[in-house]
Amino acid sequence: MSSGTLSTILFLLFVAVTLGITFWASRNTKTAADYYAGGRSFTGAQNGLAIGGDYMSAASFLGIAGIIALSGYDGFLYSIGFLVAWLVALLLVAELMRNSGKFTMADVLAFRMSPRPVRTAAGVSTITVSIFYLLAQMVGAGALVGLLLGITGEAAKAWTIVAVGILMIIYVVVGGMKGTTWVQIVKAVLLMSGATLVTLLVLGKFGFNLSALLGEAAAQSGKPGFLEPGLKYGTEAQGLAGKIDLISLGLALVLGTAGLPHILIRFYTVPTAKDARKSVLWGIGIIGVFYLLTLVLGFGAAALVGGKAIVAQDKAGNTAAPQLAEAIGTAIFGDLGGTILLAIIAAVAFATILAVVAGLTLASSSSFSHDLYAHVFKRGNVTEKEEVVVARISALVIGAVSIGLGILAQGQNVAFLVALAFAVAASGNLPAILYSLFWKRFNTSGAVSAIYGGLGSALILVIFSPVVSGSATALFPGADFAWFPLQNPGIVSIPLGFFAGWLGTVLSKEYNASKYAEIEVRSMTGVGMEKADGH
Repeated sequence: MSSGTLSTILFLLFVAVTLGITFWASRNTKTAADYYAGGRSFTGAQNGLAIGGDYMSAASFLGIAGIIALSGYDGFLYSIGFLVAWLVALLLVAELMRNSGKFTMADVLAFRMSPRPVRTAAGVSTITVSIFYLLAQMVGAGALVGLLLGITGEAAKAWTIVAVGILMIIYVVVGGMKGTTWVQIVKAVLLMSGATLVTLLVLGKFGFNLSALLGEAAAQSGKPGFLEPGLKYGTEAQGLAGKIDLISLGLALVLGTAGLPHILIRFYTVPTAKDARKSVLWGIGIIGVFYLLTLVLGFGAAALVGGKAIVAQDKAGNTAAPQLAEAIGTAIFGDLGGTILLAIIAAVAFATILAVVAGLTLASSSSFSHDLYAHVFKRGNVTEKEEVVVARISALVIGAVSIGLGILAQGQNVAFLVALAFAVAASGNLPAILYSLFWKRFNTSGAVSAIYGGLGSALILVIFSPVVSGSATALFPGADFAWFPLQNPGIVSIPLGFFAGWLGTVLSKEYNASKYAEIEVRSMTGVGMEKADGH
């Protein structure tokens, strides 16, 4: 049996189990709280696993291992950035968001301000971030499945994207937050198990001597300075712009997580603020261990597979982890072992994509139904049942749009999509959230200005950056309309988002001291939240 056939069987087994869980969860999904927040019935540990499942995307599992394998020390900077980001989420956002909101980010922002313009801005930002992040995952799904299963031709990859999209829609429409959360928990367990297994085998190959592993990786890479900074970022050829770009990327990664919609909604699935804090601690632990594992996976791939073999298979290095699994399995257990281990890692990668796209679809459909439809279009005159129906319909529409865009974007450079999602979240969502929670003077004009200012500046700067045009690796390599020199807009758009929020606030005379006092009490104690939610 080939590795492609075996990985397909394992993936279908995962799909069968998770679909069973989804339909089981649907029997207990009756109210809006059930659909949006899983009835707030998950423990801190369960939600922590789900956070890990939501956060550790294919970009983390496949992308970071590939960057480390090809760029050494510089690749590990991604792992550090993604992990440190959770300290921001823990210290500034998790507990306060759980206490202050109900289902979405906009619940927090709209509490002390004019609800319609704020919910509109928050809804637009949430859907924009989710769609771009979702698109990157869908395109990655087509490329990954095509590569690992030996599927050739654009039509075959397109059908793969359609299949992943349909499964994603079923999870969200049928299971809501309960079904999606359990899918993410199962995926997190599988991902950690698979990554740990390969890591232990690689370390065992080198006698559990990390120094020996790093030395062999450096020798096989064929690149001087492989274990030192400056191979990919801030090189002499890039000059000052390269160093600024590295700082910009770091800012986007560290600050973007606390503003990602599909991460923020996870804080509402637990019954208390204490559980929200506990779930983030669990999430940090799981994610921290995982990113340490990526260090071994990346350098292990460099040592045992080699940079040339990785690039020959995929220029971006996205297949480094599966190639390592096959190489270490073959070295220790023979050809059969290599086939089985490759199949396991491939199936885990498929499961990773499926769980993340489900979480993103749920976040964007929830924002549309709860923020835009219920509170902007219907002005609050809507029943919970109608709201859930609209959420399910919007999940269908958003899923269909993602499938269509994913098919159209096949073969394109989608790295800018993930960077844009993090940059937009850090530029628009985060300033609005932090100002709303901590600045007494903040008002409607400031919130709208922060979101649109950050969102607009990030979009404009990415469109006119070398990622879209003006370089060999650009989205449109044949065109050149780039005037912004950096690959990531974070170092400019994030301060602009905070500045726009401040300027919009001071130019408006609106100020409601009593509402701020109330949300301050609510954010610290959760009393107002529980009353509003009927608990």
